[in-house]
Amino acid sequence: MYLPTEPYPFVADLERHWRVIRAEFEALDPSSRVAWPERELYGRGWEVVGLYAFGRKLEEACARCPETTRLVEAIPGMTTAGFSFLHPGTHILPHRGYTTDVLRCHLGLLVPDGCCMRVGGETRQWVEGRCLVFDDTNEHEVWHRGDQPRVVLLVDFARSGAAERPAVAMPAVVEAALGRAEPGV
Repeated sequence: MYLPTEPYPFVADLERHWRVIRAEFEALDPSSRVAWPERELYGRGWEVVGLYAFGRKLEEACARCPETTRLVEAIPGMTTAGFSFLHPGTHILPHRGYTTDVLRCHLGLLVPDGCCMRVGGETRQWVEGRCLVFDDTNEHEVWHRGDQPRVVLLVDFARSGAAERPAVAMPAVVEAALGRAEPGV
């Protein structure tokens, strides 16, 4: 289910700085993007550049995105942050998140027409410069029927709003991917 953004003060800060965040993403070398490891969900077309992966700071990527890193590090209970890049034609199949300890925020950075996400029974399209907050333990899926890449800043944060980061176990498939490619989540 999608949640109202007002209870999360960091949302306004992300939205206020979205152009800076997008510029840092656009300055990254495309080779820094790695395929999301759960290929059974999408086949091809989903790439990421991680800043934090389940509480683990990815130093190289953070150094290349200092303002984005500063903004996500200020989010109470942030556990995961990075850029999610979808190529046109990508469909991420229905799935559920790993833990009820966190909520997910997406900040739209590059959003062509035809990119939508369904969470539970509600479908929404991202808007550049705006955040969507949702509980990813609800079934959700994404499809990209547009003709340009879609990019969002993805952030997981403590559901309780607590400043401390919950101990979220890194899924084995993500741990294996990090061992192969440090810049990605």
